Amino acid sequence: MKPFSKIAILGGTGKSGKYLVQHLLNQGFQLRLLLRNPETFTINSPLIEVVSGDARNHESVQTLLEGCQAVISTVGQRKGEPSIFSDATRNVIRAMAHWKIDRYISATGLNVDTPDDQKSEPTQSATDWMRIHYPMTTADKQTEYGLLSASSVNWTLVRLPMIEQTDERRPTVVSLVDCPGSYISATDLAHFLTESLSDPTYFKKAPFIANG
Repeated sequence: MKPFSKIAILGGTGKSGKYLVQHLLNQGFQLRLLLRNPETFTINSPLIEVVSGDARNHESVQTLLEGCQAVISTVGQRKGEPSIFSDATRNVIRAMAHWKIDRYISATGLNVDTPDDQKSEPTQSATDWMRIHYPMTTADKQTEYGLLSASSVNWTLVRLPMIEQTDERRPTVVSLVDCPGSYISATDLAHFLTESLSDPTYFKKAPFIANG
């Protein structure tokens, strides 16, 4: 696998994405960020290149990925807009093939199901609640998992409970079958996503992560 020096980031200004961007910068990575409104971006670093565009647009995503060795998505759903997750991942997979990039990590919700799941009552209840109240986005996240499963890239789909926006580090538990907690620190998530770039443990898998 190629060494990772430049990482393409989708969702870098969201509630978890901004922690990820800062952690990657602290680690010395070069970043290319896809931003719908680049004029509002406030981080000034020589390690950051900004690409103006939308994750739903293939040309934007293809431009973003040029020169990168891996892709991380923490894209969130904007209120009142169509679900974005499968469109973004479909565009990423296509652009990765064009640029011959192999590593893709995406964050999603605990409501995604996989064949090996053994969801506990709290996790299943949360999944069912999301299906009832957010049926379109829940179905679209499941479609995203299907796209990744059918792809040839080394993907990891990280399934999350509620995200706490904090710099605090806490003990973290990872499971492939059930969500091990109700919250995850945005800082702990940033560390996990970064460490997963080159760790093959969760290649082509969908781990849950939470603060235990």
